[in-house]
Amino acid sequence: MGLVQKDALRTTLISSFGLVLGYLNKGLLFLLIFSTEQIGVVNLIFSLGVLFAQFSNLGSLYSIWKFFPFFKNRDKAHHGFLAFMLILVGIGATCVTAFFLMFSSRIQAVYLEKSPLFLEYYYWVIPLGLGYLLYLVFEVYLRALFKNIISVFALDIVLRLAVTLLLLLFWNGSLSFDQFVAGHSLLFFLPPLILIGYLIRIKEFYIHPKHIQISKRFKKILLNYSGFNYINSLGGVLVNSLDVIMIAQYIGLKATGVYTTIIFLTSALQVPYKSLIRVSAPLVAEYWKTRDLIKMRQLYAQVSSVSLVLGLGLFLVVWVNIDFLFSFLKPEFSTGIGVFFFLMIGRLFDMYFGLNGAIFNTSKKYRYDLIFTLSLIIIVYVLNLYIIPIYGIEGAAISTAIALVIYNMGRLLFVYFTYKIHPFNGRQLIVIVIGLLCFYTRSITPDLSAEPLLNALVVTSLTVLCYFGSILVLNLEPELKNYLRNGIRHISKNFKS
Repeated sequence: MGLVQKDALRTTLISSFGLVLGYLNKGLLFLLIFSTEQIGVVNLIFSLGVLFAQFSNLGSLYSIWKFFPFFKNRDKAHHGFLAFMLILVGIGATCVTAFFLMFSSRIQAVYLEKSPLFLEYYYWVIPLGLGYLLYLVFEVYLRALFKNIISVFALDIVLRLAVTLLLLLFWNGSLSFDQFVAGHSLLFFLPPLILIGYLIRIKEFYIHPKHIQISKRFKKILLNYSGFNYINSLGGVLVNSLDVIMIAQYIGLKATGVYTTIIFLTSALQVPYKSLIRVSAPLVAEYWKTRDLIKMRQLYAQVSSVSLVLGLGLFLVVWVNIDFLFSFLKPEFSTGIGVFFFLMIGRLFDMYFGLNGAIFNTSKKYRYDLIFTLSLIIIVYVLNLYIIPIYGIEGAAISTAIALVIYNMGRLLFVYFTYKIHPFNGRQLIVIVIGLLCFYTRSITPDLSAEPLLNALVVTSLTVLCYFGSILVLNLEPELKNYLRNGIRHISKNFKS
């Protein structure tokens, strides 16, 4: 796991700085300078833009993961693999854009009653979606080349810094809200431009059609695989997007603003997990190529264990301080506490079993994943229909949590019974028990309500000491020690230089 650990550490460090910028933007500036309704508009455009990108990629992202190792040959421009994928994506983007324009009146009618402000900015979904689509293609291509750092830097640092600048310009009156929305959407072309420049620099930017040297037989295999994974690639995005879209439709933009802010908070806690998956998924494809199930089983267990420890730990640190953290937000955000809890339950399952998606989608049984993805979408949609009108945004979070638990358990069982691979070991059960005990840290700490900041520091310190301290002392996750050791070494090296 040396390569995974090294790259995951670097991407986590970069993403952590990006996380700080993200909190500055969405956790502070958004709340200070926008109304809750305006937050809802910006985040709804983003959610629809992400959905636009996922519909447009036509399943090509998973094809890059699975098949690039078979075409990898720099002397032959990788047989024009990138050029072929860009043609496929171009067709998808053209079709989705045409659909978005042709049915604009019907789509806008859905939001006319509860979210009329969104209609003024409807068309800015298209440039945001196109920019994000290009980023996804080049990011996955670079992942297949085991070049992970630049993609994280472009999205998490450069884009967020640009958004910060845009927010400050709006705050001092240099931009109107209309101009901010336009600028925010156009900024999503910045990360793919950076990745293109990097690919040109390392001489891996092969996009001329003449480079395409893929046989008709393999093109058919690629297209079939992309087709089956088209819906699969929508599954995870649709879970969040369906919630946001349906909340805007049934409740309004203020509720959308609250819900999307909480989604950002839960996504921020997934940074270490996403870093692990980013560098682990290409290795899964390599192991399938060599049929090395032993290494794949080891990778699966290691990634799941580290994800469980870090994900549960970060959740506990936030949860024991949840009232303190929400005290800084506007009163209408108090309904988000329950949303955070239920969303994180679903996310923890997703993080723990996360690598089974990469194993599934790069295996010969990838077609069966279509069943699980369709089930996920249907469960979320049906539950939202019934629960959102009753419980509001908390109902949407409950729907997502239930769907993610069922979805991941189903995938886990399928992978196990098909390939005899699972991520479990006895140490993980002890980690979960320790996590459950630490869940009640708040109830056993002295009441320092008169000093909320001091109270938060005490509760956080006790939680970190009890949870991470117990794991380190009992050596429940050896990889955690390696991460800490490498992290300290990396920081010390940079400090000395």
